[in-house]
Amino acid sequence: MFNYKLPSLLAITFSSIILLSNLPSLAQTASVPKPSDAPLNLELLNNPKDGVITANTIKLTGLTTPSLWLAKEISENKLLDNWIAYPATQAEFSRVDLIVNQQIWSLLDYLERYEFVNRLGSTARKDNYNMRVFNYQGDLLATYTCNFQSSLPACNIQMNIQYKLGSTR
Repeated sequence: MFNYKLPSLLAITFSSIILLSNLPSLAQTASVPKPSDAPLNLELLNNPKDGVITANTIKLTGLTTPSLWLAKEISENKLLDNWIAYPATQAEFSRVDLIVNQQIWSLLDYLERYEFVNRLGSTARKDNYNMRVFNYQGDLLATYTCNFQSSLPACNIQMNIQYKLGSTR
């Protein structure tokens, strides 16, 4: 016996799929820019210039952004070695490049690394900085990138799969 409800149900299901597929997704409405592809410049750690700030930079007139000093002193002292913060340019938003201790990084599992990137990326985001994570060899380990042009910044975390399981090759 033929069930007359089945074709109606299928028509409603297909109509719903078509309607939902035409709605803009969050990714389409607030696209996140790609992370900066500028190389890590470790020389700036000892000789910051052009508005660059490192973990050793101290402003005498007020707080220095991004405010990563507390994170470094409280919980990241062994993992987070230093950082280089770049002011915004016409081409890209402000960014901070974190330099981590590779030995400690390699001891962390994927979720611990993700949590580190998310926690410090959230701190950097509060000061309108995108973030990249490197080791001293200049290997890009992770990024935390946001679109600051929307009222609620849309952000994206990318983890380098090569270092996902502690591999250093």
